[in-house]
Amino acid sequence: MIDAFSFAGGTRIAYGPGRIDTLGDDLTALAGAGAKVLVVSDPGVVAVGIVGRAENALRAKRHDVAIFADVRGEPLIPSIDAAAAMARGCGAVIGLGGGSAMDVAKFAAAVAGADRPAAHYALCANPLPRKRPTIVLVPTTSGTGSETTRTAVFTDQAGRKVWAWGDELRADLALLDPTLTTGLPAPITAATGIDALVHAIEAVTVQGSSPPARAFGLEAIRLIAANLDRAVEVPGDVGARGAMQVAAALAGMAIDEAGTGIAHAMGHGLAALARIHHGRAVGLCLRVALTDNAVAAPHSHALVARAMGLEGGPGIGDDAMLAARLPAVYDGMIRRVGVPVSLADLGLTPKDAPRLAEATLWPENKPMVARNARPIDTGALDELCRAVLA
Repeated sequence: MIDAFSFAGGTRIAYGPGRIDTLGDDLTALAGAGAKVLVVSDPGVVAVGIVGRAENALRAKRHDVAIFADVRGEPLIPSIDAAAAMARGCGAVIGLGGGSAMDVAKFAAAVAGADRPAAHYALCANPLPRKRPTIVLVPTTSGTGSETTRTAVFTDQAGRKVWAWGDELRADLALLDPTLTTGLPAPITAATGIDALVHAIEAVTVQGSSPPARAFGLEAIRLIAANLDRAVEVPGDVGARGAMQVAAALAGMAIDEAGTGIAHAMGHGLAALARIHHGRAVGLCLRVALTDNAVAAPHSHALVARAMGLEGGPGIGDDAMLAARLPAVYDGMIRRVGVPVSLADLGLTPKDAPRLAEATLWPENKPMVARNARPIDTGALDELCRAVLA
């Protein structure tokens, strides 16, 4: 029996190699001729010429362009407020970069509709302004799925990863151009790809998942299983890169519908303890949680196993066997693409488990803990924290 659910639709997606070169036409259609546009990015994307490419496409269609590139890996509230100040009076905001640049762009666009700072809207403490500029998001990585979610993640004054959520954060257009990702180094390609995979797996398996979330998530898993290795090994393969971009966007749509579980709660906790790439953090946390999750929810994990290429027919016994084989397949992919499994390089040891458990249960993370496929009590959480830090 299918449980009750609602599905609100999603962001318009435009995909194609070289698609960024028609960005000016997109902006004209969305925001009008000669619209003033703020491009939000980071220094790395500027340095490799991608921002310049977007700016040329916009100026060719006579748009007035301003650039904000003061975005760091874990975006801070002052950065969002500074971008919002520049966005006021603009007809559109474009987020061009990885998840951090896109999160800053869409949150700044939403905040620009009023005179309150970004902190006013953290954790949905207050409703976002209804009026905002057009939002276009252009990912240069294939992982966060921010281009298709209604969530923005940022770091507060206490160094904790918190979030804002609302329909106002949904992009009007997500533009996917795989040529923008071919320059990513292998470690970033691997970590962002694992991030997308974890999004998809958790969206399919969490409590309260829905048919749309499973449809988006399972297709994302199939694409990642077939293309992540190739994208890491042959960075210039536009076909593999394109498949990963589509997978990340689909995984974003999946978590937008169903949310995430314990891997993301723990991953956010890890980010409070050390500077760690988000994809690596959630990837390793799911690695230690997956075995017991699969026992608790064998049918949904068997769906994931089949999407990752394992063969087996439907049925209670078959589902349990497939679910039991999934953790080894997942661990193999983590290791094969080169994501470091030990956290010793960050100075973390099992002695830090109590701190990680505490951070995992901070209010901003508790909804993710509650949605996990397997109920997590304090004893189970302590075991998971010690395992990921071993």
